[in-house]
Amino acid sequence: MGDKIPVGILGATGAVGQNYIFLLQDHPWFEVTYVAASPRSAGKPYREVVESRWLLGANVPEGVRDLVIEDANDPSKAVGKCRFVFSALELDSKDEIKALENSYAALGIPVVSNASAHRWTDDVPMLIPEINADHVAVIDAQKKAHGWDKGFVAVKPNCSLQSYMTPIWALMKAGYEVKRMFVTTLQAVSGAGYPGVPSLDMIDNVVPYIGGEEEKSEKEPLKIFGSLADGKIVNAAGPLVAAHCNRVPVINGHTACVSLEFGEKKPSLAEVEKIWTEFRGLPQELGLPFAPKQPIIVRHEPNRPQPRRDRDEDKGMAVSVGRLRDCPLFDIRFVGLSHNTVRGAAGGGILNAELLKAKGYLA
Repeated sequence: MGDKIPVGILGATGAVGQNYIFLLQDHPWFEVTYVAASPRSAGKPYREVVESRWLLGANVPEGVRDLVIEDANDPSKAVGKCRFVFSALELDSKDEIKALENSYAALGIPVVSNASAHRWTDDVPMLIPEINADHVAVIDAQKKAHGWDKGFVAVKPNCSLQSYMTPIWALMKAGYEVKRMFVTTLQAVSGAGYPGVPSLDMIDNVVPYIGGEEEKSEKEPLKIFGSLADGKIVNAAGPLVAAHCNRVPVINGHTACVSLEFGEKKPSLAEVEKIWTEFRGLPQELGLPFAPKQPIIVRHEPNRPQPRRDRDEDKGMAVSVGRLRDCPLFDIRFVGLSHNTVRGAAGGGILNAELLKAKGYLA
């Protein structure tokens, strides 16, 4: 292992957990040394449980194959075996997940979570590192409030937001107020986990409903765009968001069709493209291993971006945008695309952990 930080995966046998294990192969900073899942998997070698349903089109990584799965419900099992954990927990309720993640933190094990349970806890940062890296400072207040020494909880937002939030933030950072936005998402089936949506519901079909997705899409941006005050994250007052979320027969890659209305100051289309092309965030400045070199990639073809052609840009961590044009209802409209199981899930969690390490929270 050398100087690499030993990490654990909670929910290691599920789709997101498998993606963490796949993406962390040969990571320069982190190495998976601990895997945990449900009690029914505990005590078995990892390969025995997942080999018949390994989803990544390759063999289970050698370094993890023979790790014995522990019971994720017993945080004490992780003590001494990893320095922090990625949480891809799936339990019966959000309250159960929240309590279990807190239990790990109380034992001095930081939790970098993909679960939604803590997204609305006001002293837990919900991170897209190119946008709100400064929110990690709330961790100090979180630890003080709980009496935790080394442990804490940080989360990532809903996967579909990744396909449009960074382009919108780049415009806001350049001084343009976004007052209202309308977004229609076309979300891949992998976003539903494994085995996910039944094939007979998806083949030759579009499902215009994903439970809870529109509420997340309308509320989570306000926390991400929010500010720190008195040891808490205070939501931004805007923009006002209206979302319509659809499940489509695509394996990977969430697409979003977005219309924006600005305040008094409105950018030209040429200026929008210039802002997007030149945008860089803190992950790029720090050279974090999983950060895309160019976080927003502008496509000029009239029929791009497309999931099959553009989802894997820069390790699957970049956002591709295209079809930028005037909007007869608002001011501009565009199409955004990101890889939902990489940028929107495990890859986004890894980038969050890299940011936390760079900021000294995983020392």
